Amino acid sequence: MNTMTRCKPPTSRPHSTARAAALLLALGAAAPAFMALPASAQQVQPGMGGVRNFPEAAQRGTLVVLSTAEAQLNGSTVRMAPGLRIFSPQNTLVMAHSVIGQSFTVNYTIEPATGLLHTVWILTKAEAAVPRKGSGGGSFLDSLFGSGT
Repeated sequence: MNTMTRCKPPTSRPHSTARAAALLLALGAAAPAFMALPASAQQVQPGMGGVRNFPEAAQRGTLVVLSTAEAQLNGSTVRMAPGLRIFSPQNTLVMAHSVIGQSFTVNYTIEPATGLLHTVWILTKAEAAVPRKGSGGGSFLDSLFGSGT
């Protein structure tokens, strides 16, 4: 009767323990040097911080999110696009449901084909101090079509 040996029996490796110990010793000695290096992912790169650039078409207004589908922009109710993006002052995305009922000074763009609110940037005090089209008041419809007077 023939038996098939599928696995080889373990062999003695006298140097493997010494190699593992040497590797651990080397890593342990190098660890403080790695910990002293700054974490590059946590640092803001020189050209990335501070100033946000807004499109020429962006207008200024006061936004109050009423629901996940509607908002009040300069006193007029508007529909929000399904792909609406709201950016915080830190330029991170904000979900519409998390700011329902809050009022913000914003720059915004309207989707030309549908008239839906498409992109919103919640402004810092410094950004809000810079004049922009629509910052003089008036309604949302006035900002789209002019005051007519």
